[in-house]
Amino acid sequence: MAQRFKVGLVQPNIWDDMDANIAHVSALVRKAKEAGADLIATPENSGFMGANAAASVAAGRPEDSHPALQAFRALSKELSSWLLVGSLAIKPEGANRNFNRSYLLAPDGGIAARYDKIHLFDVDLPSGETYRESNSIAPGAEGVLAPLPYATLGMSICYDLRFPGLYRGLAQAGADIISIPAAFTRTTGQAHWHVLLRARAIETGAFVIAPAMWGDHPGNRQTYGHSLVIDPWGRVLADAGDGVGVVTAEIDLAQVAKARGQIPAWRHDPAYTLPARAAE
Repeated sequence: MAQRFKVGLVQPNIWDDMDANIAHVSALVRKAKEAGADLIATPENSGFMGANAAASVAAGRPEDSHPALQAFRALSKELSSWLLVGSLAIKPEGANRNFNRSYLLAPDGGIAARYDKIHLFDVDLPSGETYRESNSIAPGAEGVLAPLPYATLGMSICYDLRFPGLYRGLAQAGADIISIPAAFTRTTGQAHWHVLLRARAIETGAFVIAPAMWGDHPGNRQTYGHSLVIDPWGRVLADAGDGVGVVTAEIDLAQVAKARGQIPAWRHDPAYTLPARAAE
């Protein structure tokens, strides 16, 4: 098993035109391949971002006929590359909500793994922004590990980032790399994106790859960008900053064993005794 490989993160600006989005993301994936990436990753909502929940629900398609999924499967086969599609809106038959589903595509275009986002972004931000992802998305139920030729990938999506127990479980189950494709809002990204991603890497002793959406989108939504690659010691290896583009970094898997050997807290889980509630 190879100890080193290159990851490429794609940072697009997605709108409510799926055909245009497919072309836009595909062009960036090709740039990542030209830069030598062995594993290429795109952000959450790589196919469509609507102005509201109704538009997002309407854009969902069944897996076997989703135009973005079919296009990206063909692209991974054409480029003979591993491609992590951050997420697409997948509509189960007869459902009134979609799944926010991430795909790992193999170099032959096959679907190697699927993960449905577990934690849904239902928040009211201090800026006045309100999001109710549960209006258009049904939650997933379980974490997913996916085998790569050189590592084991633990899959997650965006708001999952705020729930460290998921990542601890993925690491304890064998994940060397954790993917966190996202469309983080500019407000929350400026405050929390870097620190939360670094924390997830440090506490699991795993590499974190986090391809992110950037720019202005329908419905006055703004996303933060700053696609990141972070090593198991919490060091930022690549940061795409603002703007559309591609960033790459070399992954040295020997760093996983090194970090976990130095601080093995990722597997030290005692049973905690919590204090009783104080009398009122």
